[in-house]
Amino acid sequence: LGEAADPYVGALVGELNSYHHQVGGKVYAVDANTLLIKNFMYDGNGGDTFFWAGSRPRPGPQGFIVPNELGRTNILERYLNKDISLTLPDHKTIMEIKWLAVYDLGRLESFGDIYIPEGFEPPQKIILNKLSSKTGEVESGAVTIADSKTIIIENLSYDGSGQEVYFWVGVGPQPHSKGIRLPDELGYMTPLKSYRKKHVMLQLPGDLTVFTVDWLSLYDVKEDRTLGSIIIPEELNVPPSLVSVVPHENNLPNCEQLHKNLQLSWEVFGDQITMEITGQVGEDDYMSFGMSGSRDKPLMVGGDVVVVHMDGYLGSLKDYNLTSYMPCTHLLGTHKGVCSDDKVGGTQDYQEFSSKRENGLNIFTFRRRLTTPDSGDQAYPSEGAAMTIWSMGPLDKLRRPTMHFAWSKDKQPIEFTRKVTERNCFAFTRNDKPKMKAWKKFHLADPAAREFTARLGPDGGAHGYFATTGQHSDSGLVWYINGLLTPDVYLKRHNTYRMLVEGGSNPYDPHAYHPFTITDEPRGAYSQLTEEQKREVRVLAGIGYSVRGDARPTAAGRLCLWKHHDGADRRRDVEFNTFEHFRNSLKLECGEGKAAVLEFTPNKSWPDVVYYNSWTGPNMGWRLHILDEIITEDILSRASNGWSIHMLPTFIHGLAGLVCVGVAILLV
Repeated sequence: LGEAADPYVGALVGELNSYHHQVGGKVYAVDANTLLIKNFMYDGNGGDTFFWAGSRPRPGPQGFIVPNELGRTNILERYLNKDISLTLPDHKTIMEIKWLAVYDLGRLESFGDIYIPEGFEPPQKIILNKLSSKTGEVESGAVTIADSKTIIIENLSYDGSGQEVYFWVGVGPQPHSKGIRLPDELGYMTPLKSYRKKHVMLQLPGDLTVFTVDWLSLYDVKEDRTLGSIIIPEELNVPPSLVSVVPHENNLPNCEQLHKNLQLSWEVFGDQITMEITGQVGEDDYMSFGMSGSRDKPLMVGGDVVVVHMDGYLGSLKDYNLTSYMPCTHLLGTHKGVCSDDKVGGTQDYQEFSSKRENGLNIFTFRRRLTTPDSGDQAYPSEGAAMTIWSMGPLDKLRRPTMHFAWSKDKQPIEFTRKVTERNCFAFTRNDKPKMKAWKKFHLADPAAREFTARLGPDGGAHGYFATTGQHSDSGLVWYINGLLTPDVYLKRHNTYRMLVEGGSNPYDPHAYHPFTITDEPRGAYSQLTEEQKREVRVLAGIGYSVRGDARPTAAGRLCLWKHHDGADRRRDVEFNTFEHFRNSLKLECGEGKAAVLEFTPNKSWPDVVYYNSWTGPNMGWRLHILDEIITEDILSRASNGWSIHMLPTFIHGLAGLVCVGVAILLV
């Protein structure tokens, strides 16, 4: 897909008429309320000059100010060939005005203007019919063309029984096998699963727009047949997309789009493979790619990947061995989890050529032998398709990879030595993502409570644990206290409490071994700290010491885990608006054995805020507030207003000081 020479920006209204002060530019209607002026010119030498619009036949004093591109009603300054968007105020529409002017209110004079043509229709979304399906395998509500790159399917239902079904677009009178595969609504390039009355928003990739395709379908490429489709009308008058196209090219002969935001290019020469991995990720995100731990499906455990990320202007590239769904953890004298090869007795076998961050893309080029002498490495096969795995995710504060936010959940085999080279990639696209609404934060502030349960569950992603703590869970697991995701817990000094801990007691699997600890630092994972780091941490509960002085956990019970149902898709966790709905979609599974009991009594030496966490994994818990009295109503009220519980005494003390000063002044 090539780069568009002249991107669509809306319906052309016309050129600005220029009378004074070099006013000029071409005006487009973006939608019913918004005008775009391309290459706007104005020398800034007018006096009381504004954007001015009205419904009278000609520009004059009867009109209203249109805020500038920043939404302000300031006097206009100088513009030099600038593209600006103007939104009419008070929900006014372009159909209600007859002109737009650069107008001087002091001189009652127009320096330049444009008249809205009679009967002009600004762009608007177009609602089409439902998907047509001859076989009845697909049902839907209306299909809406929201803008030049966005198509919305209402109430889509599909049972997922097709062999290899994709969203598919193309040109011509009807769908056919020479179409183009679209990323699904989550950005994945894998075959579609089932839908049940789902609202599905699709974004056309690369330079594709609704003006360059004739139809949309659900198409089975294995069986070469259409399950459901709709024709896209010609000459659509729809708003331009706010999506920007970010092209990227390289000289490697093969390319596969692994995800809307991730692509892999490569070339095999002799016994070596040269690869480039390019991803649209944040500055503090990583990308990984490599071979699956299974030949039949994408499997992280047993896999072998390269992990790359940027550290400022420098790139970091490391060979990783994956033995558990945990960050690299040292237990019983061995390292397990997501570990770099040199920590598990292997070697770094990737040779980095280049790394850079450009236009919001991280780009890494590197080389490796197809087969290495490292026993922990998986070979890139010299013939046939290979089962691959990939992921994208955030780095923690130590610049280590944490739980991914996008990954290879479904099969994406690649034949690295295919005889005919193919480039199945498209330009990246970027748009402003709506800010994800955080789930409600929980506060356990019952003065009568003396006993709590601590179990494990999924972190809930960006609107769960991260929204509560500002930290990413490295393992994707966090503590659920009394069934709630990492609540703030309020305890009274000198009361004795019991924590029933069910975080797993198997030290041979770090994913299932999470004794409960309480310390004065928020990260946890005390067992993974160096001796020097441990000396900086105050241990309060959950950790004892042997005769030789070695630290050991004291609260390791059976494993009780809130987990997704079989067949559930964790990628859709973002669709839950509340934690309650999310937890109700999970199931609780408990292993054999019983809970460990951690009994502790906060005394006057304890800090006002301490932290519960895991002995093994970092960033799995949150705060314990140690108070002299627990007044539930006050705590919940202050929490709902964003107050820290420990801010109030400081505020009252400061207020009392001000009152005393005021009284002293009055006495004087």
